[in-house]
Amino acid sequence: MSMTLDQILFLLILAGGLYLFVSERVRIDVSAMLVLLALVVTGVLDPSQALSGFASEPAIIVAAVFVVSGGLAATGITEHIGQWIGRASGRREARAIAVTMPAVAAMASFSHHVMVTAMMLPILGRFARATGLSESRLLMPMSFAASLGTTLTLVSAPAFLLADNLLERSGGPGLGIFSITPIGVALVFIGIVYMLVARWLLPKRSGRSGDDEYLRLDRYRAELVVVKESRWSTRPLAELEKALGHKFRVLGWLRDGVLRGDLGSRHPLLTGDVLLVEISADALASLRDDDGLAFNAFSAYGRLDDAAPAVDGSAELVQAVVAPGSEFIGRSIRSLDFSRQFKAVVAGLWRRDGSVPPRLADARLRAGDVLVLWGQSEGFADLAAHHGFLMLVPFAGEGKRRVRAPVALAILAATVGIAVSEWLPVPVAFLMGAVAMVVFRCVDIGQAYREIDVRVFVMIAGVIPLGIAMEQTGTARLLADHLLPLVREWPALPVLLVCFTGAALLTQILSDAATTVLLGPIAVAMAQSLGMPPTPFVVCTALGAVVAFLTPIGHHGNLLILGPGQYRFGDFIRVGAPLTVLLAVVSAWMARWLWLDGPMLPW
Repeated sequence: MSMTLDQILFLLILAGGLYLFVSERVRIDVSAMLVLLALVVTGVLDPSQALSGFASEPAIIVAAVFVVSGGLAATGITEHIGQWIGRASGRREARAIAVTMPAVAAMASFSHHVMVTAMMLPILGRFARATGLSESRLLMPMSFAASLGTTLTLVSAPAFLLADNLLERSGGPGLGIFSITPIGVALVFIGIVYMLVARWLLPKRSGRSGDDEYLRLDRYRAELVVVKESRWSTRPLAELEKALGHKFRVLGWLRDGVLRGDLGSRHPLLTGDVLLVEISADALASLRDDDGLAFNAFSAYGRLDDAAPAVDGSAELVQAVVAPGSEFIGRSIRSLDFSRQFKAVVAGLWRRDGSVPPRLADARLRAGDVLVLWGQSEGFADLAAHHGFLMLVPFAGEGKRRVRAPVALAILAATVGIAVSEWLPVPVAFLMGAVAMVVFRCVDIGQAYREIDVRVFVMIAGVIPLGIAMEQTGTARLLADHLLPLVREWPALPVLLVCFTGAALLTQILSDAATTVLLGPIAVAMAQSLGMPPTPFVVCTALGAVVAFLTPIGHHGNLLILGPGQYRFGDFIRVGAPLTVLLAVVSAWMARWLWLDGPMLPW
C-alpha cells in the first residue's frame, strides 16, 4: 500500500516533533507549537483544526484542575493531610509505606501528581531524619503512589482526558469521571503490596546531607495585636491556633499592657490584646490577608504603635539580614526608628540560635539576624542600599487561608458531584469549581493564574492536532493495517498487553499526553479492524503511558526525588520493571473484564 503525500508530510513532521520532544533542544510546549505550525503550513490541517486544541475539553479541564488543586493547597488542606501522614506513619518503615502510599494516591486523584510529590518531599525528608529511616526507602514508593493515584479518576492525568477525547471523536461513548476507577484501585493496591513485599529492592541511602536548617527559616518571633471590631474579638484563642496551623505557638498574652499567665486556649481574645508568638513563614504571610490581626510595631520612643502601613498594592513583606559590623548590632528593636527611616516596621525576627527576650522590642540585634519588615515598597530602595543590611530578599512564606478550608472542600465535593451526576459536562463542572475557588476567596486570582502550568496547557493544546492529523491523513489506519496481520489471531488479552507495552516504552522519552496522542489512534484503528470496541485498547494505552516506572525520566515526579533520595538510574529499572509488568497484566485483565465481558477471576 503506497503512502499519500499527506501521510509522508505527517510522518516527517512527526519525526521532527519526536526529535524535539526527546532532545529537549527547546521547551516541550514550544516544540508542540512548532509541530502545530508545521501541520498548518504544509496543509495537513486547516487553521481551525490546528487551533482546536486550545478550546478542547482536556485543555480546559487541566487548567481548571490546576486552579482547584491550588485552592486546596492555599487553604492548607494538602499541607494538613501531609502532616497527618507524617504523624500516622509511626517510626517503622513498613508502616510508613503502608500509610503514605494510599494517602498520596488519594491526593493525586484530584490534583497534579507532581504537586503532590513536591509537597510530600520535604515532609518525608524531615520524617526520615527524625526517625532515622532511609529517605531512599520512602521517596520512591511515595512518587510511584502519586503516579498510580492519577488512575483513580479521569481528570487527574492528561493522558486519560486525551483518551476520552479520542474515543468521542471516534464516534463511540466517552469515559465517565470514574470509569477507570476500578482499574485504578486495583493498581494502587498492587503497588502498595509490591512495595511492602519487595522493600529489599529499594536502595538504602540517607539522602543529601548537610546543614540546611539555616536556609529553611521555619519559625519567627512576632507580636500580633487584635484590632478593633476584629473577627477574632471574643473568639477563643484555640480557633486562631487552628487557623494558623500547628507551627503557631503563643509564648505570652498581654492584656491592657500586663502579661497574663492565666489566659489559655479556651479564653476569648479581646480588642487590643497583644500575643507574643512563634510563627511559621506561611502563617506570617497569611496575616497580610487577615484584617482582624495586625503586626505590633514599635516607635523610636518605645511606644506600642499598631498603625502598621496600609494594606494596599504597594505594601509587602521583605526579609533583611543584619550585616556583620552593622550599626544596628547591639541595639534593641525598640530603639530603632524603622518606621520613620525606612517606612517599614518590624513584623518578625528569626535568629539561628540564642534566646530572644519575651518582648520583641527588647531584642538586641546580632549579625545574621533576619528581620521581617512590613512596609511600603518605595521605602525599600533606601533599605536595600543601607550598609547595615547584608541582603534584602522577598519574603518566602506563602499565605494559607485556613479559615476557607471547609469552603474549598465543599467546592471540591460539589464539583465532583456535578461531574459524576452529569448535570453539567465535566469541563464545565471543573471550570465552575475553579471559578468558585476564586469567588469564595480560597485562592486569589493572581495565584490562581500562577497555579496553571502553562507549559502543560500549551503542550496538550499543541499535541491534540497531532492526533487529529494522524487520523485524518489515514496514518493511524496504515500503521494498524501493518500491525493487524501480527495480532489478527491473538486473543484480546495479548493485544491489550501490546497496547500497554508500546505506551510504556514510548512514555520513557515522551510525556504521557504525547504518547497517548500518538498511539491512541493506532489502538482505535486496530480495535476496529478486530471488530472490538476501542475503549479497552485506548485505556490500556493511556495506562501504559501513566504507570510505567522503567526509568526516572518517565515521570516528572521521579525526577523530583532523584537528588534527595540519591537514586541511580539502575534503581528505577530494578524496582520499577517488575512493578510495571505486574501493572500491565492487571490493567489488561481489568480492561478486558470491564469492556469486553472477560472473566474477573482467572478461575
